[in-house]
Amino acid sequence: MMEKYRDLHIKLTPQRLAILSFLDGNKSHPSAEDIYKAVLKKFPTMSFATVYNTLEALKNKGNIQELKIDSHKKRYDPDISRHHHLICIKCSKIIDIHKDFKIALSEDLIHGFDLLGNSVEFYGICQKCKKRR
Repeated sequence: MMEKYRDLHIKLTPQRLAILSFLDGNKSHPSAEDIYKAVLKKFPTMSFATVYNTLEALKNKGNIQELKIDSHKKRYDPDISRHHHLICIKCSKIIDIHKDFKIALSEDLIHGFDLLGNSVEFYGICQKCKKRR
C-alpha cells in the first residue's frame, strides 16, 4: 500500500495511510469530520488535526480538491480530473459530472483574464429526497 502513495512526498504514518485508503476511489465527497469518524474506528487515539493537516498537505500538492459547495463545512474530492458537480439542496449529496461544457464569454465579461477553465455546479433534489416528500 505504501508504494502507491510514495510519490505524494508526505510522511506516510499508519494514520495517514488510513486516511489515504479511505479517500482512494471515494465518491461521497466527504468532509474532514466524515473522514475523521471513519478512520477513528481503526485509530481511536488519532486527533482531528491529523486528518485536517493530511487533507491540507494533499490539497497543497494537488492530490485532492477542496469543495466549497457546503457553506457549513469543506468537502473533499479525491478525483482531481476536471469535472463538475450536481448537488442535492436537501441532503447535500454530491454527484460528479464528467462532461465538458463549452462556455464562451465575451471580452467585456472576462476583464482581460486569460480563462483557464470552469467549474459548473448544478443544484436539484435527489431521488431519495424526492421520495421522502
